[in-house]
Amino acid sequence: MNFFKTSIFLFLTSCLLFTSCKKDELLTDPSAKLNFSADTVFFDTVFTQIGSTTRLFKIYNTHSQPLNISRIFLGGGNYSQFRINVDGNATSVNNPIIRDVEILGGDSLFVFVQVTVNPTGVNSPLLVKDSVIFETNGNIQNVKLTAIGQDVYLIKPTIFPTSGFPPYSIIGREHFDTILPNDKPYLVFGYAVVDSDCKLTVQANTKMYFYNNACLYVYDDGTLIVNGSHNNEPVFQGSRLEAEYKDAPGQWRGIWLSYKSKNNVIDWAIIKNANIGLQVDTTVSAPTLKLSNTIIKNMKIAALYAQGAHIWSNNCLFANCGQYAAALAIGGKYKFEHCTFANFWNEDNRQTSLLALNNYYVSGSNLFVRPIDSCLFKSCIIYGSLAEEIVLDSTDLAGPGYFNYKFENCLLKTARNTTNTNIYSNIIKNVNPQFKDFTANDYRLNSNSPAIDQAFNPVTIFTDLKNQSRPNSTTSLPDIGAYEYYQ
Repeated sequence: MNFFKTSIFLFLTSCLLFTSCKKDELLTDPSAKLNFSADTVFFDTVFTQIGSTTRLFKIYNTHSQPLNISRIFLGGGNYSQFRINVDGNATSVNNPIIRDVEILGGDSLFVFVQVTVNPTGVNSPLLVKDSVIFETNGNIQNVKLTAIGQDVYLIKPTIFPTSGFPPYSIIGREHFDTILPNDKPYLVFGYAVVDSDCKLTVQANTKMYFYNNACLYVYDDGTLIVNGSHNNEPVFQGSRLEAEYKDAPGQWRGIWLSYKSKNNVIDWAIIKNANIGLQVDTTVSAPTLKLSNTIIKNMKIAALYAQGAHIWSNNCLFANCGQYAAALAIGGKYKFEHCTFANFWNEDNRQTSLLALNNYYVSGSNLFVRPIDSCLFKSCIIYGSLAEEIVLDSTDLAGPGYFNYKFENCLLKTARNTTNTNIYSNIIKNVNPQFKDFTANDYRLNSNSPAIDQAFNPVTIFTDLKNQSRPNSTTSLPDIGAYEYYQ
């Protein structure tokens, strides 16, 4: 009986093994087609010589039997600027065709695509096209590939310090003023340095794209002049231009106006997606920065970080930062007029108020006081998602005159006592300013905004951040913030 049971068991096992090892027959019907997750793979702007991020699409076999894809190749062959990888097999000059890729019934495969655009000497963007071609049982199908290529001025480090400073290149030589051409964009790696006693001028419509941790650095006695205009703003941002990086913070270091840089001017500019949009260090005698008509947004740390600087700013937006919209530390002189400071950061749990003022620093066991000589916020909105959006950090060791600030005709989000009219004059407190759509970084005012008609009058800044008249034609009273209300 035991022998009989054993024989039956061995027979059934051998049948199962035979069945499991039997391979499904390939589907050879010429009408059998593949399905694809996309009919076109599109790449956003790709810089020459640098390449792009990898895009992908999927091949689906919706049939019950396996299919053999006899050939997969690029229509442009060895002249194509695209490269593909299918199931671990990549095309190359020596291997332009991927052969005999089997896809099981009901299964799928990934196709990875990259593109590198060759230098063209043409300043305007060019369209690069190709297609991935699939041959299955004599049936030809394709997925189209499209990329926009852009030639650039490539700025890469030429100096590699052994310690103390990152690799850098000089884009503004000492004693020689420099005007950057604006006929094509700039792609910056490392630190691009404006040297001592050099004035670097960035013209309207210039585009500067910065690789990871790259920085525009203005050295001692150097000067940065950004001369933009409405609808022709110079743009400073990260080098990733795919849609998913459009508002992603922390892509580059930012613009750094270092200790003793002087007489810097930024007018009509857009600075976005960095760690710190503008770092402005201590000045010695000359004003540090005049900042106007500028948007600084989507920063991992701060839109504006100043240390003992002298800054006058009007018609500016400081928005959407992981910590501060503006941190004014270690004293200085500041005036902000018709500016909007807004922070509804949602990348993680923000812990810091959007505006901070401070007049001291600690080095070792020593505390050093540096006065805020003056700090005026006039006709400004300071509002965000926290209950307290203003931090005033003054040491008890600072005497009278070491921490001077005033808010005049402002809309504030704060739990502070604002009854002292010498410091808080004509304040709207803890009332929603009614922005158009802060989730889309649109900080214009809605028709029901409490900021309308409440700015300081008479007007001193006669246009807004949209270059519209302030006040608008229907009223004689200006609005608080960088944007005048228009229907």
